[in-house]
Amino acid sequence: MEHSAAVPVYSRAMDYCHQHNLVDPSKAGAERNWGIRVTLPPGDTLRKVLGDDWEKLHWYPTEAERDAAFERMAIRHGYYRKTDTPTQVLEKIVR
Repeated sequence: MEHSAAVPVYSRAMDYCHQHNLVDPSKAGAERNWGIRVTLPPGDTLRKVLGDDWEKLHWYPTEAERDAAFERMAIRHGYYRKTDTPTQVLEKIVR
């Protein structure tokens, strides 16, 4: 059976596809030279799941934005239980 309904064709190129929602679309193409590397300390039990070489990089277009994000990431947020101790290691980096 032949299907006759037209399938829409999009000819406009996308600047990005499925960008994480931490990226403001108006800044998606901006050069990002200031970053934060997130790793786990040696002996952390989560390394058994993620691997010893796991890291997450967050990049920002300005040093000020990176520093503000670093301060927010370093705060012990309210989702932790009182007995939890976050073990992530945060490091400011530059390309």
